Amino acid sequence: MNYTPEKMITVSVPKIFFPIVCYLFAIKASLRKIYTRLRGAKYKETFFTKGISDWSIGIYTGVSPLSLRDGIMQNPVLTAKDVADVAVVFVADPFMIRKDPLWYMFFEVFNGYSRKGEIGLAVSENGLRWNYQQIVLAEAFHISYPYVFKWNAEYYMIPETDGDGSVRLYHAARFPLEWEFCATLLKGRYADTSLLNYGGKWWMFTAESYNNILHLYYADELIGPWIRHPKSPIVSGSKRIARPAGRIVLYDGHIIRYAQDCGVHYGSGVRAFAINKLTPNEYEEHEVLESPVLKASGNGW
Repeated sequence: MNYTPEKMITVSVPKIFFPIVCYLFAIKASLRKIYTRLRGAKYKETFFTKGISDWSIGIYTGVSPLSLRDGIMQNPVLTAKDVADVAVVFVADPFMIRKDPLWYMFFEVFNGYSRKGEIGLAVSENGLRWNYQQIVLAEAFHISYPYVFKWNAEYYMIPETDGDGSVRLYHAARFPLEWEFCATLLKGRYADTSLLNYGGKWWMFTAESYNNILHLYYADELIGPWIRHPKSPIVSGSKRIARPAGRIVLYDGHIIRYAQDCGVHYGSGVRAFAINKLTPNEYEEHEVLESPVLKASGNGW
């Protein structure tokens, strides 16, 4: 069966926007560079200067997932200032999923005390205004990019666990607050793993941490075994199109893959690719005319 991504969503919007169907994407925004200072074992203070690597979370909308714009509300919708339970440096890598009557957003919270990422949770009634809740997953190693999805009435998450040297699958023991490790899908140093269930198989897109190589794996079952695709790596030697940039979506009969443009610097834009062939033996894609679908302004929001 085809997997309809939870990140491609239809929402109720004010009548002024009716009957436009809005696709909401939570994205990362470059604002300014953060420097943190740790003295001994105690977190002391955070210094802010102009730069490119401070992250916050905003909502963009549009008539399709290839035509997005800022403007339905004031961005950002979540920043480090919203996080109350850890000494946070920044927030990033948001993924949204709906379980009636609420929207749930899982995202990276970079803990300035431990110097590693953890997974935070925010909730919303309309997908636009968000309330931070708490940290829901932390490990002895850095975790981020919490790719959350629903399968067979159960909720799962694949956060980036490059620091553990593996791709790990978590299951919601009590959604959305309690998550338990349930399987290692791959061994290796992979970043921003993104999954798709399509054509009766599972497909895994995952990048090497240098941002210039994208691998493709497939499996009959979610827990594997995972088989390297004969065309993998499907991207090699390009920081502009390799690293995944969010949920893979089905739109207008096409599979759309998003990539972070890291050519100039990390996260400078989002490019979109339509996958033409996806079988155990074949893989073809092309960049859509609308790409890049998002660009960094250099001036924050």
